[in-house]
Amino acid sequence: MATMNAPTMDRRTTPERRVSLHAHQRAAMSALDYLAMALLIIGGLNWGMVGLFDVDMVATLFGPGSSLTRVVYVLVGVSALYSVYTIAKMAGSKRY
Repeated sequence: MATMNAPTMDRRTTPERRVSLHAHQRAAMSALDYLAMALLIIGGLNWGMVGLFDVDMVATLFGPGSSLTRVVYVLVGVSALYSVYTIAKMAGSKRY
């Protein structure tokens, strides 16, 4: 009975091959990622205007202290927390 010699390096366990496969893959952004990014941009521009010109555009548009203004502020804060989670997830996926 003839036996075959086992290869010395298995392709699936070669780290260089795993890295090269992951290097060509590009993670697509979801709709939630785009929404969080848009809210962070709105919040950043608003804080920039508050710092530079003492003008709060969200409060100007929706009324100072109104419930809609508070909803916008909460959504910007939640999107910031979501972005922290996304960055932590991305940093954890790069470890091999």
